[in-house]
Parts: sequence; structure tokens; C-alpha cells
Amino acid sequence: MELDLGPQYSEFRAEMRSWISANAPAGLEGLANWGWQPVAGGRQGAQRLKAMEDPIYQEWEARLSDARLICATWPEQYGGRGWDAVRFAVFSEELRRHGVPIVRRGMGETLVGPAIIVHGTPEQKAYFLPRIVAGVDVYCQGYSEPDHGSDLGAVETRGVVDGDELVIHGQKVWTSGAQRANMIFVLCRTDPDAPKHRGLSYVLVPFSPDNGVTVRPLRQITGAAEFCEDFFEGSRAPLFNVIGGLNNGWAPAMTTLGFERGGNATTAHLGFEQELWDLIRVAQKNGKSRDPLTRQRLAWAYTHVQLMRFAGLRLLASLAGGKEPGPEASISKLFWSEYHKSFGEIALDVIGPRAMVRPDGDGYATDEWQDVFLSSRAGTIYSGTSQIQKNIVGERALGLPKEPQR
Repeated sequence: MELDLGPQYSEFRAEMRSWISANAPAGLEGLANWGWQPVAGGRQGAQRLKAMEDPIYQEWEARLSDARLICATWPEQYGGRGWDAVRFAVFSEELRRHGVPIVRRGMGETLVGPAIIVHGTPEQKAYFLPRIVAGVDVYCQGYSEPDHGSDLGAVETRGVVDGDELVIHGQKVWTSGAQRANMIFVLCRTDPDAPKHRGLSYVLVPFSPDNGVTVRPLRQITGAAEFCEDFFEGSRAPLFNVIGGLNNGWAPAMTTLGFERGGNATTAHLGFEQELWDLIRVAQKNGKSRDPLTRQRLAWAYTHVQLMRFAGLRLLASLAGGKEPGPEASISKLFWSEYHKSFGEIALDVIGPRAMVRPDGDGYATDEWQDVFLSSRAGTIYSGTSQIQKNIVGERALGLPKEPQR
């Protein structure tokens, strides 16, 4: 079902549908399962990365780039098209309809870019943003630290000014995509005497061994190693790379978090929806669809996906009205991550006893449904644990008293 979003969006949908049909290279759809919701730590991500090395994908990337359909929500002066959230959602839906991938510049597009656009100087915008659009700079995130969980205000990685550079020492952990990145945005403490959430700086740091950075992969229960831990030993970045000003990193850090937790809320249901229908087809094939309890659990999953969809539409209306993602974005993250964990359990029950047997293969091989079950556990931890999201919803959205401190 397509909602009537008005004449301008209907025309836009038709334009995008026609463009994708005319420009998607033959064979692109079959390179990977582009439709499922990507989950950090799952093997789906590794499969897609391999597919992205294929010449067919690279041809698709070039066509999107020529049409300015990469970072399309960015303002036109920064290389985008200035799309509102509704147009981006429609474009995403049409790509899913055709079974082809959106080409994104990862954390550079969705996390660093918005922080630079909001808090960067004109010179910083002119330098960093085109490099993100072109895929020259590939970013990973330097927020979490070993002993502080989701408490960003307690970071201990330190930065010391040395002339016109910042010298960084410390450790970050749970870094997604570190193996592919050549840049990292680091939240570090540059004024140790300032209060907890002050004295922090948001710094764009060259991410390589030549710059004193050591990266160690962290193996997960899926057998994949999508996360890493990073060690900074005298790593340097020009003061030009400090976004928002020295000791004023909390503001750009919160802008990044707002987009991380709520930026995909308008389209998140699409991947979960395809995943669900694929599982329903498995249930129909193996006879589980005739079991009343299985039917009830699949109906529960369908209901939750639709709730995601309509919550996304509500957020679309808010964004179209000019509002930035706020604390309510945590509701979306909390909802989908807890849903997906339960869905993984449903999936293994639908598969039945066969789900207990891993397939043959190198390393710790898993099939697609085992991978969903295992990787979905991580969703309630990364990008802020479910406990943190509940605190944000309660305190910042509902105005409840803060949780008592020990």
C-alpha cells in the first residue's frame, strides 16, 4: 500500500521509479540481499561489502553520483539535492521495490556530515563535506570507551594542544567499520578541569597506523568481527579538524547522536518488513504457517513492523515541519532493537530443530536465520543501550525525574 502524500510527492515517486528502472545495471539485484535490515555484527554486512567490490555495483555508484543521488538530503551547496525527509523516504521505498541498494557514505553521510553542517565553519564545510560525498574520507566513530558504556560525558581519551595540532592518547571500543575507515570522529577531553560534559572536543582524526592508531578486531558471537577496539598513541589532528570549537564538543556530539538514533526511523520498517515476509514464506513452505501459535507470533511481528512504519510517518511529518530529531528518536531505536531480538527468536522457532545445526563453512559459519538471531542481540546495546534509551525517553521526552545516583 502506498500512502497519498500529495501531488508533488506522487510526481517525485514516479520520477524516481522511472530513473531507477532506466539506470539500475543488470545483475545488481542478485549481488546481495539488499533488502534486509542491516545489523551491526551480522554477516549480511560482510556479504554486502564483498558485493560492493563488484564492477556492477561500482557502475551503479557512478550513476548515482552523476545524478547527485548520494548524500541527497544534504543542502545543494554541499553536494546534495536538499531533499526533505519525505523525498528520501520515497526514494528508499522505490529502491527496495526494485531490489537494488542505496549508496551511502556511511557515518560520513549520516553522522559526521550533519555535525559539520550544523557546527562547522565555512572553511570546514568546504573542505570536509565534498570529500565525504566523493567517498574519499570514510569515517568510523570514536565515542565508546572500555569502562564507561554509554556515558559519553565520562570519556577519558585526552587531547593536548601542541602548536596548531591536537595530540590524542586513549582508547575507544565497539568501533563499527574500523577496518574500512581512513578517518574517525573522536570525542576527547581537552580540558580536564572542566565539568563532566564540558571540556570535550569533537575531532576528525586521520585513522591509520602512520598516525599512531592501532586497530584490533573484536570477534562476535556471529563469528564476524564488525566491531574493533582502537588505541591512540600520540595521534595527531590539525586544530582545523576540531568541529564546534575547542572544549565545545558536546554540541556536535549530540547532533551526531540525534541522527544516529533517529535518522533512519522514517525508513527502518522497510528492511524489517522484507525480512518478515521472507520468514513467512519459510513458514508456508515447511508447514509451520498452519500452527496457531506460530501464526499468532508472526502476526505479532507484522503488527510491530507496521507500528514502526506509522511511527516513521509521524516522524516524517515532524521533519517536514522543520523539526530536528530530538529525544523522541530514542523511542524508535528502543522499539526496533527490542523487536528484532524477539523476531530472531521467532525465526529460529519457525526453522525448527534444523536451526540448532550450523552449516559447513570456514570459521564459525551460520545460515541467514541463525545470523539474524545472533546479531540481533547486539541491537539493544550499540548506539545506546535499551536502558539508556529508556532513561532518555523518561527524562527528556516525558519530563520524569532523573534516575537517582548511587
